[in-house]
Amino acid sequence: MPIKRENRKLYPANWKSEVRPAILARAGNRCEGSPRWPDCRAENGRPHPVTGSPVVLTVAHLDHTLPNCEPSNLRAWCQRCHLAYDAAHHAANAKKARYG
Repeated sequence: MPIKRENRKLYPANWKSEVRPAILARAGNRCEGSPRWPDCRAENGRPHPVTGSPVVLTVAHLDHTLPNCEPSNLRAWCQRCHLAYDAAHHAANAKKARYG
């Protein structure tokens, strides 16, 4: 997921140069598998084996807390795994935005 402009200040200065590359290297440039699809190993830049869409690996925060960039809190995930993991979180945020 792209980092929203208003959230950029929550990430460490070395996010792009060190943190994100380290997570992708740990994952071997493949999806690390999510709770819903633990065996997913979709490869960055290749067609997803299930969806056929080009894979763009993202780095997910397991606790949804952006400043918590400890490696144990971060996972390299394909879009399918990341969106599935974040679905409830996104729904709750959308509800708050709509109804306050």
